[in-house]
Amino acid sequence: MATVQELAEEIVAREGGFVNDPDDLGGATNLGVTLATLRRLGMDLTGDGEVAEDDLRRLTRAQAIQIFIQHYFEAPNLGALPEALHGDLFDMYVNAGSNAVKVLQRLLTQMGFPCVEDGVVGPVTIRAAQLAWDAAPGYIADAYAIARRNYYYALADARPASRKFARRKDGGKGGWITRAESFMAAKYRLTEAQHRARVAAWG
Repeated sequence: MATVQELAEEIVAREGGFVNDPDDLGGATNLGVTLATLRRLGMDLTGDGEVAEDDLRRLTRAQAIQIFIQHYFEAPNLGALPEALHGDLFDMYVNAGSNAVKVLQRLLTQMGFPCVEDGVVGPVTIRAAQLAWDAAPGYIADAYAIARRNYYYALADARPASRKFARRKDGGKGGWITRAESFMAAKYRLTEAQHRARVAAWG
């Protein structure tokens, strides 16, 4: 399995450079780090007494990697969950915050290992995840990736402005969907026809 450092490096590579899309609820980002995160951490990289877009643009890959490891893997206690889930959970936590854990908690409850859907990795969630892993070690990682994909489709169903992240202009799979599917076995990925049928109601 990949180390946390390697997982963080992969996330930064996927996220790319500076983006400020008005339809992205996360706002301005660079290397996957949002301006809101930089402000929360007080990272005044220009030394001018405030944290603004200029600071975000100055963020280095090494700094982004350390932010992700410390605040998106270690702080939310993702390491306490089965290792098979680490890559996907870490990636989604960077992308969607505590919703990544809520998706897992909902899945665990559906699998018969109930836990409160609060987005916090506490003793009950850790125990439920371990029981689910013990019961279906060859299934839980794919099941989580599928649940993550469903979360993105549902988000785009409810918010038209987000649909461009789930569907390309030509109708093919958007970044959210391909990212979720990269963590599942090929047999669980939707065909292009299935994807187009799933988003047909979007017009």
